[in-house]
Amino acid sequence: MYNNESCSFITEDQNCIKNGRPDLGFLYWRWKPRDCELPRFNAVRFLESMRNKHWAFVGDSISRNHVQSLLCILSKVEAVNEVYHDKGFRNRRWHFPSYNFSLTVIWSPFLVEAYVPEDMQDIRLDLDKLDNTWADQYTSFDYMVMSGGKWFLRTATYYENNTIVGCHYCPGKNLTEYGLDNAYRKALKLVIDFVLNSSGKVLYRTTTPDHFEYGSWNTGGTCNRTAPYKEGEASLNDMEVIFRNVELEAFKHLETIGYLGKRQTLKLLNVTELSLLRPDGHPGPYRRFLPLAKDKNAKDPNDCLHWCLPGPIDSWNDLVMEMVLND
Repeated sequence: MYNNESCSFITEDQNCIKNGRPDLGFLYWRWKPRDCELPRFNAVRFLESMRNKHWAFVGDSISRNHVQSLLCILSKVEAVNEVYHDKGFRNRRWHFPSYNFSLTVIWSPFLVEAYVPEDMQDIRLDLDKLDNTWADQYTSFDYMVMSGGKWFLRTATYYENNTIVGCHYCPGKNLTEYGLDNAYRKALKLVIDFVLNSSGKVLYRTTTPDHFEYGSWNTGGTCNRTAPYKEGEASLNDMEVIFRNVELEAFKHLETIGYLGKRQTLKLLNVTELSLLRPDGHPGPYRRFLPLAKDKNAKDPNDCLHWCLPGPIDSWNDLVMEMVLND
């Protein structure tokens, strides 16, 4: 649908082909759901259907990765104008003039109110307050794709009613370990309650796996595979299982409390399983230009969390289009 030369929205660290990745097989595998056909994303039809509409993607850097994929696909139809960005380029907006279609990305990795110091240590999270960065704009969006989870792994102190209720990984502070699963559960419930009592349509994207092997990002972990896993060949790690279970529990609970009437307002965008099977889709060492040119055994940190563009993440947009236009 696009390539690394046709799209200016691919950041250097996701431009695996330009950075010298030698294998290209990862471009051609596609998700094939069991017992049905998933059509490719139709950019013209999408833009025609979204005339005068405004979309927002809310979350962390994986959300930004997802937005880049969508922009690359849509900009093959019409050149897009960037009409806003904040100082750090974490919150941005683009506009497709012929369709009066706007697309916004909002940085909100916790979805709830957070104070994040520069050193990223001892984050303050208010589990009973939504992040106003997105909540205050909510009514201006026709569709939102939201996600959370990964940032809850970070050291944090949790508050409710401006009172400390616990923390995550805070040795020596004489505070109760609250449990990051409980924190994510509380934040997700706050988001869902808000959405169900508001207008607009939200797709909540499930957690995405990383594929570090032989270590993590800062201990020499790599992702050098060049083909997908077969079904049953891979499993989520312990933390991913926790986040996944919280998400599934939240939506299962909605089914039991008469949520069915709100099915068009809030849907679960389930990308976990299809993404789990794609260890070949990450930049790995090719997050920078020609990483192995001088030393084939160079030990630069690998990126096994974000996705090459083009790459497997484009399939997420196939799902988005199916859920929004064909369901």
